[in-house]
Amino acid sequence: MSQDRLLRLKSTKSNHVIWTRKNKKSVERKIELIKFDPTLRKRVLFKETKK
Repeated sequence: MSQDRLLRLKSTKSNHVIWTRKNKKSVERKIELIKFDPTLRKRVLFKETKK
């Protein structure tokens, strides 16, 4: 994976982190996704944070 496109998504409820990538040309805002958090065993909101 290219390091400049790599970004970190952190759970709002726990400290679980997901690494993913995005197209910065087409998406200029910060990403917020609802994903499964294995520590809580629930679907929670993940927000983009610094690397």
